[in-house]
Amino acid sequence: MINLSFYKLFIIIALTLLLSACGSPALDDYSDVSYELTDQNGETVIFPDDYQGSPLVMGFIYTNCPDICSFITANVGKVYEEMDNPGDTKFVLVTFDPERDTPDVLKSYAQAFDMDHEPFQFLTGDPETIDDFMKRVSVRTQESYSRDLDDGDRMYFLNHSDKILLINENSELIFDYGGSMTPVNIIIEDLQKLL
Repeated sequence: MINLSFYKLFIIIALTLLLSACGSPALDDYSDVSYELTDQNGETVIFPDDYQGSPLVMGFIYTNCPDICSFITANVGKVYEEMDNPGDTKFVLVTFDPERDTPDVLKSYAQAFDMDHEPFQFLTGDPETIDDFMKRVSVRTQESYSRDLDDGDRMYFLNHSDKILLINENSELIFDYGGSMTPVNIIIEDLQKLL
């Protein structure tokens, strides 16, 4: 026969452990990494150090994408536009195609979306750094089609993760959204909790 007071103590301990495990909202913590990236103006940016102290809305794209990257980019822009007061939130899009997405290409892409101004940044980097960064944020890519062109260039398309991240001021990942399909109002509601 189980001692009733032992049983109660066991339940209290189990509930305490369960509640303490649920108390941390972070899905990941990026404060232990450092990536040197380049923005659309050719300026060096260190992730996450340069974003410490501010919430961050971060999407992942490539400029030759024939479909969802434009929706991801537009959604990041809409979060900013539709917020009453975004405060010091930063809005960042990172390419996973650094071979083609140079700072100049990203600048033109940002201009096409009227996002070539603060608080938006479009980031690229050397291929090895971008590859490591994408692994860290769980963005997967795979070449889906390629063709050699007459001028010697190669055209290719990528299958890739559809993702927007919400990162808090302590470089902790709080939410991971389907970038092209999550309603903007949901991202805004979650972001307002961090401001």
